[in-house]
Amino acid sequence: MVSMAEKLAHYPMVIGGEKVATGSEDLIDPATGKVFATVAMGSKADVDRAVAAAKQAQLAWGALSYGERSAALLKFADALEAHSEELANLESQNAGKALKLTVNGDIPFAIDNLRYFAAVLRRQDGAAAGEYAGGYTSMIRREPIGVIGAITPWNYPFMMAAWKIGPAIAAGNTIVLKPAPNTPITTIRLAEIALESGLPEGVINIVTGGVEVGEAICTHPDVGMVSFTGSTRTGRRVAELASPLIKRLSLELGGKAPFVVFADADIEAAAHGAVVGGYANSGQDCTAATRIYVQNEVFDQFLTRLTELSKQVKVGAPFDEDTDIGPLSSQAHLNKVKGFIEEAKQQGIQVITCGEVPSEGFYFPPTLIVDPPQTASCVCDEIFGPVLVVKRFSTEEEAIALANDTPYGLAGSCWTLNVQRAMRMAKALQCGTVWINDHLPIASEMPHGGFKMSGFGKDMSHYALEEYTIVKHVVFDITGDQRKGWHFTTFGKADS
Repeated sequence: MVSMAEKLAHYPMVIGGEKVATGSEDLIDPATGKVFATVAMGSKADVDRAVAAAKQAQLAWGALSYGERSAALLKFADALEAHSEELANLESQNAGKALKLTVNGDIPFAIDNLRYFAAVLRRQDGAAAGEYAGGYTSMIRREPIGVIGAITPWNYPFMMAAWKIGPAIAAGNTIVLKPAPNTPITTIRLAEIALESGLPEGVINIVTGGVEVGEAICTHPDVGMVSFTGSTRTGRRVAELASPLIKRLSLELGGKAPFVVFADADIEAAAHGAVVGGYANSGQDCTAATRIYVQNEVFDQFLTRLTELSKQVKVGAPFDEDTDIGPLSSQAHLNKVKGFIEEAKQQGIQVITCGEVPSEGFYFPPTLIVDPPQTASCVCDEIFGPVLVVKRFSTEEEAIALANDTPYGLAGSCWTLNVQRAMRMAKALQCGTVWINDHLPIASEMPHGGFKMSGFGKDMSHYALEEYTIVKHVVFDITGDQRKGWHFTTFGKADS
């Protein structure tokens, strides 16, 4: 623990443009297991205050032209970029991420996402205005919902905040966002930098805390939509709380991505793809390549190469230059991942541990679980760590059945050099993103979201912008003839 003489940094909430430092909760450095900072702890009253500020700010923010909001977003993105080194360092310390990931991936990609929404809001798609009914011109408007409530997870704190803030405020809404209790720092800094960039007070509000704050956001009558990223279990609770008020929902939930390797694949490329797809961010990714199905003819060859590459993955302190993956997010999560491995061993399933880990902190080594039963918990449940399950299959039909044998449907990949098979697999896999001969790459212009119990709604792309708007049909009478119309022909006869 930190001695009383040491002064820890304290991170406040940001509500209506003010920094609110009430309450205090310790933040643990995953690399050391020690307290390194404290954060304010919000309450239902803080949510009420934040929603009131957001509701007031939305009136002026939503009235701005597309060009004015776009310019404000671009200025905001530029300000974040100027702080990118600071943000990368904070993200690595708070979430335990390898610095190479935050510097080269999380932070710049999140900023790019904001710039994308600054651009796409200026050219929105929809039906052309026209005479769809005789004597009337119809047009479509997309209008902001109002106040958006957002709840983000601990695995990608900064990026998930940007994914929700970007489309929400681009569409003319304001937002009240609750970051995960253990990884709030970069989200708080994002809101502070937004104010410094000139974004109006109350457009972005950050309320820290736990269940009380999350449930207050979901049930507040002035929150028109709740956008949540996290576990399927918590997603059910969000839906349960929001449904009595008929709130709009966007839920990006759990995943158990299949990674299907056919005998005609480039095995070297597939093995490297599995290492990146499975171990990036210490496997704490809902799209991670967690279920690897390999055709019998190349199973042994693939497993041998995957094991060799897994042993080369460097697990270490986030700020070491040669670190590939850092610690897991918390002691509780480390215990959960360990539990899956112990259960597999107790069931007599082969487990291959690849490498050493530091003695302190929440580290876990790259691990392979070989040929478990399809019904084993390591196959069925989200492990959310650097653990890959490797199983064999015989035919394309069996591969499809195994890949889709899950309640989740967020992402998956297929490895083959046969273009017809690739097309068939892209169609057959029941998930929101299908990669062919790769796993994990995403783009701001393309949607991210799931099938089945992986939720509904989209992050990124113009589809996300549409999620945060309400469609309105406006109808103009263009004849001036009050005697015409369907109501006359249906309910009475017009005068001659």
